[in-house]
Amino acid sequence: MSLLQQDQTTEIDDAAKGEELTKGTSHVVWAAVSATVVVSIAIAIYVIAGQKPPVSTGDVLAVWAHPQQTITGGLDASGAAIAQQTVQQVMVFARVSIHNQSEHPIILNNVLTNVTLADGVHSSYAANKGDYDRLFVAYPDITVPHGPAISPLSTEIDPGKTVEGEFVSAFREMTKDQWDARKKLDFTFSFQYQPNMVLTPQVAVIDQ
Repeated sequence: MSLLQQDQTTEIDDAAKGEELTKGTSHVVWAAVSATVVVSIAIAIYVIAGQKPPVSTGDVLAVWAHPQQTITGGLDASGAAIAQQTVQQVMVFARVSIHNQSEHPIILNNVLTNVTLADGVHSSYAANKGDYDRLFVAYPDITVPHGPAISPLSTEIDPGKTVEGEFVSAFREMTKDQWDARKKLDFTFSFQYQPNMVLTPQVAVIDQ
């Protein structure tokens, strides 16, 4: 065999080895990709299976806003004359439904109404049932429907049950113009020994 033939044979052998090496590398790459996909799917299944649904769900069924201007009396507790003051406030009424999808009863601790204005978030606690009912007596001009109240610390929801009711929060020293210029409105429901639930109304606010 001539030197030329030997060189050609060597080149062919080297080329074949290169092809085999390339094929082997391709198999390794595909195997690594496949393993990564399998591991990712397994992790996703584990995470999804380990997640628990929230304890509570809910909906905001209606929202009413009632700007109120109150002029304080001209007498103090002893009967002496004092200057009258004009107090601006906005009362926010809401009708909501809350569903307990856990296996244990849940107790409503508090409800916060949160209004975001230009200067930040303003929050006000919901009144209890007694104050809610007395409000309609003190302000007979309120045209909001007077339904059953959802009252903090006295509303307990059994497993699988849903309660529906209303509450009111008052924002003192908030004018109607400030209320109308709000950027956001939502409600935070806190439950005993359970995570909070935040509901953002998807219904239009009815001005009274």
